[in-house]
Amino acid sequence: MDVTAVAENPLAVAADTLVVNLFERGPAPSGLTGALDRALGGAVTELIASGDATGRSGELTVVYPRGAVSAARVLVVGLGPANTFDAEAVRRAAASAARRARELGARRVASAAHGAGINGMALGDAAQATIEGTRLGLYRYHQADEGLESFSLVDEDTEKLEVLRDGVRWGDAVAEGTRLARDLVQHPANVATPEYLADVAQGLANDHGFGLTLGDRAWAEREGMGAFLAVARAAGHEPRFIVLEHDPSDGKDAPLVLVGKGITFDSGGLSIKGRQGLEGMKHDMAGAAAVLGVMRTVGRLRSPRRVVALIPATENVIDAFAYRPSDVLRAANGTTIEVISTDAEGRLVLADALAYASRYEPRAVVDIATLTGAIDVALGPHAAGLFANDDALASALLTAAQRTTERLWRMPLWPQYIDALDSQVADLKNSAGKAAGGACVAAAFLERFTAYPWAHLDIAGVRATESTDGYQVKGPTGFGVRLLADWIMRA
Repeated sequence: MDVTAVAENPLAVAADTLVVNLFERGPAPSGLTGALDRALGGAVTELIASGDATGRSGELTVVYPRGAVSAARVLVVGLGPANTFDAEAVRRAAASAARRARELGARRVASAAHGAGINGMALGDAAQATIEGTRLGLYRYHQADEGLESFSLVDEDTEKLEVLRDGVRWGDAVAEGTRLARDLVQHPANVATPEYLADVAQGLANDHGFGLTLGDRAWAEREGMGAFLAVARAAGHEPRFIVLEHDPSDGKDAPLVLVGKGITFDSGGLSIKGRQGLEGMKHDMAGAAAVLGVMRTVGRLRSPRRVVALIPATENVIDAFAYRPSDVLRAANGTTIEVISTDAEGRLVLADALAYASRYEPRAVVDIATLTGAIDVALGPHAAGLFANDDALASALLTAAQRTTERLWRMPLWPQYIDALDSQVADLKNSAGKAAGGACVAAAFLERFTAYPWAHLDIAGVRATESTDGYQVKGPTGFGVRLLADWIMRA
């Protein structure tokens, strides 16, 4: 789909569908909606008076102007109450309008940047949110064709064109990254193998000039990654440790490092999972997918920040060589780990990745992982768990979460959680062996491998959604791409 910004009278733009907006219990139609109302002889005012158009969030009313404007149809989309209006309302409204336009057979759609100026919303932010909502609301798994030929943001004020274009550029880049993450998580496990993730990384490196290292078993052995290699020992598909680097500073700046858990299928290993829900274990690489999505966005936006992405990618399956409960592993930083559960494998591969991150002397490190079912129990599908050893980093991520509505809730990292991992035969255990405080115990384990400002995002509860709502389409959400891209670009 061709996405553009156009300086033109919206009522005369060459499109088959025009999208305008309406606030709930708002004043008389104004702006583009007011201009449309005048062109239609008060038809929008009549719809409001009759109760057929209320402005409720996501409400859609189809109007056929019969030649009064260039578009063959107009969609009036509700933005909800003006006093609670924000960018999330824009994304949701834009998604609903775009899907309805597609259902009606539209091919060329034009729209205002919804809500610019309301509650202090800048025009660029409104444009970005409109594009994000439109493209993500139209998402269909593994299909480049979103059903529309073109989508244009239109404003006849030529002085606003550059701001609109910048919002379009941001929104399109963020949507592209999120769509990549959704596709990767939705792929079958026999498609999205570690080698496949490496191929995607290679494509990103080719497209954006990233530095790339694709570590195999021998490479990981040289790096001393005993924890990563133990999980990978039984893997039928060869593991890959992926390193992608965007470095506009030529090594001068301390990087922001992203670490994504890349377990492409998790059987639980010898601590095998039950059969119920096992097909969903292809989602266990949602952290890796998010990191690759962020790198696509970073590349498209040509971020001035130095960013390094680390993805330990492997299956966690079973054969005669599979690692066992009671094994003792040695991680890349020399820490020894007693294995209590082979189903606590994500923290093992992340441990070696977090240790590897130290060589960059990073400005900050954020890992993102479907790490524990416990975080789903604690927070449900409404927020990811945030753990951090640095208050400034936690604050920056919480601010990005508020801007993007990829919600985070800060969780504790008290010393008592690491006490649950005391071992008689190693420096620590990989699991406490009981459910209590599971997400916090897992985060405490990871913290042992950090020596820099660090945050951990546990996304197990938000990796997918059961139904389509606004710009979230049933299936993988791509959670983390919009959040981390916002954090990086504003860091």
